[in-house]
Amino acid sequence: MAKAGKRITKAREGIDREKLYVLDDAIAILKERATAKFDETIEVAMNLGVDPRHADQMVRGVVNLPNGTGRTVRVAVFARGAKADEARAAGADIVGAEELVEAVQGGQIDFDRAIATPDMMGLVGRLGKVLGPRGLMPNPRVGTVTPDVTAAVKASKGGAVEFRVEKAGIVHAGVGKASFGADALLENIRAFADAVQKAKPTGAKGNYVQRIAVSSTMGPGIKIDPATVRPSA
Repeated sequence: MAKAGKRITKAREGIDREKLYVLDDAIAILKERATAKFDETIEVAMNLGVDPRHADQMVRGVVNLPNGTGRTVRVAVFARGAKADEARAAGADIVGAEELVEAVQGGQIDFDRAIATPDMMGLVGRLGKVLGPRGLMPNPRVGTVTPDVTAAVKASKGGAVEFRVEKAGIVHAGVGKASFGADALLENIRAFADAVQKAKPTGAKGNYVQRIAVSSTMGPGIKIDPATVRPSA
């Protein structure tokens, strides 16, 4: 096993890996120990009591973080005519129809989020094998297949985070930057956890949210008491 570097070892000092921390305390620890030369992303991971191999236990959704993500999100919109003009006016980085589909098929994927108008899905559907594995395929369930491209682009630019449970039953996302104030991170984490809770599938039985942890890009993970993540906590 590779030996942890001095910086990582120091960042882990004093953290009890078995303890469930209060969310406020965990955020303070993360911010104090995010000492990389860049603005580290704060991430939250939730272990859920679901088996996503079953359709009725799939967890997927989108949440608009109240304080944004701190990231610059490049948005591509598959649209024609007036809807294409609307997307450009809303701030989309890339807009196109057939030519954009061809570019993506050729491996040119210079965006972080893809939006499509419903009439474009006949074309965009061809990109499932390319965009699907990257989590970029437009989907009406998360608001990325919509006639209201203005709202979709602004949401994507303003802090919309899409989430989808992985095979091991884990859902995770970046919810801000280490430079954010503690209150902003607290609000974002609670908004994300609340969205995951509301996305609880009908097939989920027993304890739905089993474990929660937060971490920074280069820092240690800290286990959280789930009760302190609820909006009313």
